[in-house]
Amino acid sequence: MPRGNASNLRSAAQRKHEAAIARATTALDALERDGKPVTFPGLAKAAGVSVDFLYRSHMRARIEKLRAERDSAPPAPRSVEVDQTTMQSNVVRALTAQIAELKQRHRIETEQLQAALAAAHGENLELRRQLARQGRMTAA
Repeated sequence: MPRGNASNLRSAAQRKHEAAIARATTALDALERDGKPVTFPGLAKAAGVSVDFLYRSHMRARIEKLRAERDSAPPAPRSVEVDQTTMQSNVVRALTAQIAELKQRHRIETEQLQAALAAAHGENLELRRQLARQGRMTAA
């Protein structure tokens, strides 16, 4: 005797597939409308579907066509974005250099403090020994 209801399972899978196609179509329309790059991973993330699903769907041809159109179109001027990106990367480089310098300084100061602590422990030990010797001399 077969278990479950196969027709219900098929219809549920069909509804799930249609919902995923609808989400992917909506996300693809939004990417196209906003002029954003159309990539399989980007679309999959935006639609909440897998990349494999997009490759296996009938939407693959449309996605590849949009990608080809965007790749063949001349790039839009990005002077403002380039300037902002350059400025941000300069800031990142400056901060990275500053962090490296601070780490080096911290390492040197830590080594100096550890050496001073070792010297203080040595002096403390020597003073305890002197006190112990004096205590023996006065007791005798």
